[in-house]
Formats: sequence, C-alpha cells, structure tokens
Amino acid sequence: MSGAKDDVILRMKDLKINIKVDEGILTVVRGVDMEIRRGETVGLVGESGCGKSLTSKAILGINDKKCKAEGQILFDAEGTGMVDLLSLKPRGKEIRAIRGKQISMIFQEPMVAFSPMYTIGNQINEATLLHITKDRKKAKEISLDVMKKVGIANAEKRYDQYPHEFSGGMLQRALIAMALVCSPKLLIADEPTTALDVTIQAQILELMKTLQKDFGMSILFITHDLGIVARMCDTVAVMYLGRIVECASAVEIYGNPMHPYTQGLLGSVHKIGTKGQKRLFSIDGTVPLALNLPKGCGFYERCSKRIDGVCNVHDPRLTDLGDGHRVACFACTGCPGKEGSVHE
Repeated sequence: MSGAKDDVILRMKDLKINIKVDEGILTVVRGVDMEIRRGETVGLVGESGCGKSLTSKAILGINDKKCKAEGQILFDAEGTGMVDLLSLKPRGKEIRAIRGKQISMIFQEPMVAFSPMYTIGNQINEATLLHITKDRKKAKEISLDVMKKVGIANAEKRYDQYPHEFSGGMLQRALIAMALVCSPKLLIADEPTTALDVTIQAQILELMKTLQKDFGMSILFITHDLGIVARMCDTVAVMYLGRIVECASAVEIYGNPMHPYTQGLLGSVHKIGTKGQKRLFSIDGTVPLALNLPKGCGFYERCSKRIDGVCNVHDPRLTDLGDGHRVACFACTGCPGKEGSVHE
C-alpha cells in the first residue's frame, strides 16, 4: 500500500473475532493486519466463509453479540484523530457519530436491505436527519440530490415509492445513495454487485468509481470476483481462514502472485483465449472449520508447495518481500531459523 503514513485513515492491528460454540471457540478472524489510505480502494478477497464480512462489520461494530472482537481498529475520525473503534460501545454516542456518517456500508443483498414498510426516501433520509440536518425539507433536498447522482431517474417520484416498486439494479443504486448521503470518508462495499446481471453490474462499478472521485472517499471492496478486483482496486488483500495471506498492489498481485492460495484463485479464473476443452484449475480440498485449529499454516492440507515439518509446525506471518508486497508463506519467505530466511 503506497503513500505517506499520515494518509492512513484506517488501520487494523491483530484483529481477532471469536465465537463461543458448544464444541469450543470458533476463531473466524485470526489476527488481521491491514491499512486503508485516503482515496484508496482496497479489495478484500477470498472464498466464502473466510471472514471477510465479519471483518468489515467489526469496523462498524455491527456483528452479532456472540462475536467477540479483540485487537485494534484505528480510524482517523473527524475532530478527534485516531480512535480505536473496538474500544467504543456498540450503541454509544461516539460510534454512532462515526457509523453512517464517516464510515458507511453497502450490504450484500439490496432486495432485503430495505424495510418494506417505509418508502425509499424515508430510509435514505434517516441518515440525513441523524447526521446532517433536522430540517426535513432540507434533508429531502439532500437525499434527492444524492439519488440523482447515483442515476435514479425521476428521483422525485421514486423518493415516495416503496422497495417492491424498484428493480434489483435500482435498489442497488438506492442502497449506494443511502450509504453516500453523508459523504463518508470510508465506504465499505460488501459484494455490492453479487445479485445483479452483468450489464447492471458494470454500470454500478462505473458509478462507484465516479462517486469515489466526487466524494474523495476510500473504499473497502469485499468480493470473491477477481475480475471486479482487477477493475476496481488499487491494493488487494487475500484472505484465507480468517487471515490475510498476501497483500500487494493489484498490479503486483495479478502479475506476480506469490502465495499458493493466491495462485490457485487466479488460476481458477477463465481467461480470454483459453480453449473451451481446457479445464479450469481447482484447489484441492475444502476450507477447514476454524475450530480448535492445529498449529501451522491453515492452508497446509490443501497446499501443493507445503514443507513437511515446517508448514504444519510453525505459524507463518506476513513478511514484506519488498515494495509493500507481503506474504505469509514459508515457501516464499524461507523456513524459520534457516540461513537466508526473511521470516523471523
């Protein structure tokens, strides 16, 4: 992640999320370290169930009560500077002043993100009235302006309509409008185009890039679609079993993937010019349950480059290989304790 240190608006330090179940402790996020800078788009990618959404929801403090978060999430809040979001009460005034105003989120499913009981305008206005103005007339003007910016045609009419009167693509635009109405510093987009067809998906992605320039915000883009990542993101963090296993610029990740898991993800994507008869690469095995995990690398059982006696004994940590390209893999950084190893 390039840029000056003071450009960092959010920094995660050793973030862990545990869920207590009958069988033991489910460690769904296992020590995430990540930074997001001003105006940057960071892509968080990985298989379903690897902890992407739980990580993003921990920023806003909206995970289920069963989820116990540890570590630090430092955010450059207006007027106060760096504040640890995990130290704030989930329902307290401090986090409420940040949630929805300085940090907002586009959730996965637009079809269920809105209440069917209230109009679209009413629901967009909720954030406007809470964070910007108590004047309902002015709040409506602000909401209508944002609805027009996100490409909702005939916004005045649409403002008074209910969610069931919107198509999927229009609901996604309304969801983006609701997230952007307070001009946030950081936008979390949790798979915002999953339920859309390809044409609408392209329009939404282009819209987000345009609005990012207009609002000058940073974006944490969560997806498992590597095609979207290549188009949208400056930096890519690859997540597996609750950990970041590789992090670098998008150009570096696609041009020089180092971790076997990253290589497997990229190898499973169909490329233009590939013969129809050629089978796509698939990673053997499945993601293990993050419950009472053994020592060693979480990818050990599925890895073709594993080193017996090392990868199943020691726990690899993110190591900088130069130019901000960080990898958590002994096959890339060298075995611990051996001469020439770049891993402590």
